[in-house]
Amino acid sequence: MTALPKSLEDNRRLDRWLGFAAGRVQVSVGKVEIGQGIATALAQIAAEELDVSLARLDWRAGDTQLAPDEGSTSSSLSIEVGGASLRLVCAEARALFLAEAARLLNASPDELDIADGAILRDGAETGHDYWSLAARVELARDATGAVPPKPRAAHRIVGTSTPRRDLPEKLAGRGFVHDMVLPGMRHARVLRQPRPGATLVSLDAAAIARAGASLVRSGDFAAVVAPTEAVLRSAAEAARPQWRDGDAAAPEMAEAAWLATQPADIRTRGSEASPPAGRRHAASYSRPYVSHASLGPSCAVAHEHDGILEIWSHVQGVYPFRANAAGTLGRDPDSIIVRHAHGPGCYGHNGADDAALDAAIIATLLPGTPIRVLWSRADEFAFAPAGTAMQTSLSAVLDADGRPIDLSATIVSGVHVNRGAGRLLAARTLPNAQPLPPPAESSDPYPGAGTRNIVPYYDIPATRYAHHLVAGTPIRTSALRGLGAVENVFALESFMDELAGLAGRDPVAYRLGLLSDPRARRLVERTAAMANWPARGPAGTGVGLGLAFARYKNRSGYACVAVRVEADTEIRLRHIWCAADAGLAINPDGVRAQLEGGIIQAASMTLKEQLRIDADGIASRSWADYPILRFSEIPPIDIALMDEPDEPSLGMGECTMGPTAAAIANAASHALGLRLRHMPLTRERILAAAA
Repeated sequence: MTALPKSLEDNRRLDRWLGFAAGRVQVSVGKVEIGQGIATALAQIAAEELDVSLARLDWRAGDTQLAPDEGSTSSSLSIEVGGASLRLVCAEARALFLAEAARLLNASPDELDIADGAILRDGAETGHDYWSLAARVELARDATGAVPPKPRAAHRIVGTSTPRRDLPEKLAGRGFVHDMVLPGMRHARVLRQPRPGATLVSLDAAAIARAGASLVRSGDFAAVVAPTEAVLRSAAEAARPQWRDGDAAAPEMAEAAWLATQPADIRTRGSEASPPAGRRHAASYSRPYVSHASLGPSCAVAHEHDGILEIWSHVQGVYPFRANAAGTLGRDPDSIIVRHAHGPGCYGHNGADDAALDAAIIATLLPGTPIRVLWSRADEFAFAPAGTAMQTSLSAVLDADGRPIDLSATIVSGVHVNRGAGRLLAARTLPNAQPLPPPAESSDPYPGAGTRNIVPYYDIPATRYAHHLVAGTPIRTSALRGLGAVENVFALESFMDELAGLAGRDPVAYRLGLLSDPRARRLVERTAAMANWPARGPAGTGVGLGLAFARYKNRSGYACVAVRVEADTEIRLRHIWCAADAGLAINPDGVRAQLEGGIIQAASMTLKEQLRIDADGIASRSWADYPILRFSEIPPIDIALMDEPDEPSLGMGECTMGPTAAAIANAASHALGLRLRHMPLTRERILAAAA
């Protein structure tokens, strides 16, 4: 039997995923909606395979009491793995119902069909449907994965653009965890350590009480609890906590160049042979520490009652967070229920887990009282994990035609995966906090973290890389959209343009000469045509056109991006084109939205974003200190979604990030006639490159 997708392998019981009652279909999934539209796409898959309308589906997602454990919603795997699992579950359930109906009707299953849950024979209703047969069909069994899903030609719902199910409430400003109100709920705010490892020396408990609030404390964990947010703010300001010591940082630590001077765990992969002699080209590229910059701050609600701790949060993974919370609180995971609630978006490990643990700790210290924790904007910038700074250095040996025959890479990176037990902020302040284990981050090429996409997708005979993993970053780092792929694709695709220049070749023709995958070639050709590449013009005119390609993780979604810019002492985006290959696109409009969102976020990072660091860590604590791309700076974006309906669905949430960053750098370098290798591409960096 073919191996099952991981989500189904980990959750084999069909009744863990599906239930039928009262004319409704209960669908339970572990992948959660964090702004990427997967609740709609997964619903399309279920409705398609079961032959029911979308209106019949009741949805449960991310609930440790009710839904399967699919780990974290991350790495563009919700459709690739979660969707593939749900498709097999629904196909098998449909087959079981048809087999039971065939037995009752003394018919062959091939004679039967289903329309909105009703069993048909030769197009006529039989009087049977999912709900009348539900008591006869046993779903408390393991899936076999042996029932093939529908062929593409039979699809009615999959492959059509469907409005997102989660948007109406969100557009009306409702439906977020921030809006939750439980009877007797109180509001809380943690008095956060200004520096990692700082010790709480004193605070003004009397002033907190005079403000109408109360104090809860366990070791260096201290929080103010109040009946309203207004009282809470006043009491938190009145607390005036005094802290001693802690780990100081310095401004120069904000640069990737500083990171490259630090002790590192060095891991090597790839060709063991030494690079051959020959003409060489080498260059280094970098990106700084960046923030998730979620437009809304993190929030969570927790309630300890009857020996059960309930937590509502916008975490990416309810089961991983439950394990983390159980380890931190020293309790049985079965005594904790974690339910996903909509938040301000995520795309990585932002403050959601930390706010949820804050609420959980306070709720256990005040059993019977629901606790709501809402971070401030300053908290979100200062204390949520950041995307790590990185430096990627490349060296190629070229043949007589200027083609790379050997490529070596050195990656210097902080930790990209920092979710384990005891790593959250509050856990470090509790009494008897356990020592942190060493970073558990793979340096393998797939799926990779800091090493993601460092192996070129081009036909280069020999490649190798060394990953210098630095544990001692000045600020806490963890996953942010794309992980190391953003920097590595930025470096590799900038390098490809440089190699094309050395070879005296057009950058598009040069890439095509190194690409054998026909799907990749079609994307590059289509993007170049969309951008009118033949009219590109010479370098150094102040107007530039750049292009970059990557296949995310070398196994997932394909994207090629072209960007036109105007550049002098600053870079202005004028047009962006993208061709992408998602395989079978479940919801084409949803895929386009993901591609556009990745383009916009990557453009913002490439042109503007950088966290500043001072003695207390992150100094960028407001939108004034951390500018992002404005609506007025976003140019027209044209998307061409390539039609590959017979191919497996590919994750698209992160695939445009790296190509966009590199395409902007290539366009700016073309416009200016000089190479920009370090993000963000600010006025200061342009002037430094010109000098």
